[in-house]
Amino acid sequence: MRRLDASAPGFAAEFDALVNDRRESASDVSADVAAIIARVKAGGDAALADYTAKFDRFDLDASGWSISKEECAAAYEGLAPDLRDALNLAADRIRAYHAAQLPEDRDYRDAAGARLGARWRGVDAAGVYVPGGRAAYPSSVLMNILPAKVAGVERIVMMTPTPVGEINPVVMAAAHVGGVDEIWRVGGAQAIAALAYGTRKIAPVDVVTGPGNAWVAEAKRQLYGVVGIDMVAGPSEIVVVADAKNEPHVIAADLLSQAEHDPTSQSILFTDDGDFADAVAAAVAYVIPTLSTAPTMHASWADNGAVIVVPSLADAIPLCDRLAPEHLELAVDPVEADALFASVRHAGSVFLGRQTPEAIGDYVAGPNHVLPTGRRARFSSGLSVTDFMKRTSFLALDEASLAAIGPAAVALAGAEGLPAHALSVQNRLK
Repeated sequence: MRRLDASAPGFAAEFDALVNDRRESASDVSADVAAIIARVKAGGDAALADYTAKFDRFDLDASGWSISKEECAAAYEGLAPDLRDALNLAADRIRAYHAAQLPEDRDYRDAAGARLGARWRGVDAAGVYVPGGRAAYPSSVLMNILPAKVAGVERIVMMTPTPVGEINPVVMAAAHVGGVDEIWRVGGAQAIAALAYGTRKIAPVDVVTGPGNAWVAEAKRQLYGVVGIDMVAGPSEIVVVADAKNEPHVIAADLLSQAEHDPTSQSILFTDDGDFADAVAAAVAYVIPTLSTAPTMHASWADNGAVIVVPSLADAIPLCDRLAPEHLELAVDPVEADALFASVRHAGSVFLGRQTPEAIGDYVAGPNHVLPTGRRARFSSGLSVTDFMKRTSFLALDEASLAAIGPAAVALAGAEGLPAHALSVQNRLK
């Protein structure tokens, strides 16, 4: 864990190193993923069966390729009532939040008399990737399926690996709550390739979303253009801006909530109180051995964690913007949280006040937890309804409106050396 002081000599260089750290997988997976994609494109289902036997160690033909809606409904009914209620609460809140994101169609006439507008429609089919190894999260099932449902996507396909043939019942129950149409027991880069190109069994989709390991992320990157994607996601991140009015063990748990995802995750604390910084670091060291995810948290905190002391919390915000974190907690009094938030330019999602832990956003708050990582919040946003939609513009002219704007089009076409463009308009001008 790094401890930095913004007032100390050399801080700028130390912070630059922190910002520029690469935490993605060091192994070069690009060539491996390209080979997998090519084989799935050529071999279809046979390639999927071979890769599943190799990586997940079970036979698709013997165990079954898909999971039925009836199996998902049974898994839902078999849950403990409190867990069933939690899934339903999360789904209701996620659905409501994303329904409010639906864009409106436009249809109007401008001053020239031209009719202009745009129409929004959901894509025909979307593929949702759900990890099945280290990260098997029913919350991600809801976060990916429900925005697609709200967008009006007609066919939603879930791809999830089932290592050694084992199926996660809570993931199946979440798929039932979300209303998925198909579930295929295929994972890895090969699953993304199947969604993009289709096979005899699996019809292709238009958009692919969902988290995954380095191979899944690289497959999405390589197949962008064949299908749409949500984003190329990397290791999880949290930045907490906190004053000394907080309990150190509370902030320690917030930091560890992301550290437990993966050894490459990153947790950073900004505070204006050196003693509080030391107290939080001590609390982290105390809490880690008490939790079942201790090995992962220890590696993440030791290799990527940081505690940074700043002269004032306002001084932390420009530094946060440089990190452009996936999650940003402003653990201060409400009025100060709003004031700090007003200055934030780059963050995937922001959590305001002492009673708003990032973890609540992972489950039941409503906003999507699929967020940009690796400083990509500088130019991209979290998953939303519009990731499953496309906008079609339209235009209608009559003689008067064409006469008003057509000559300018003829002039511009001539300037660009495109005489057929000019003639197409000129032929209609009186």
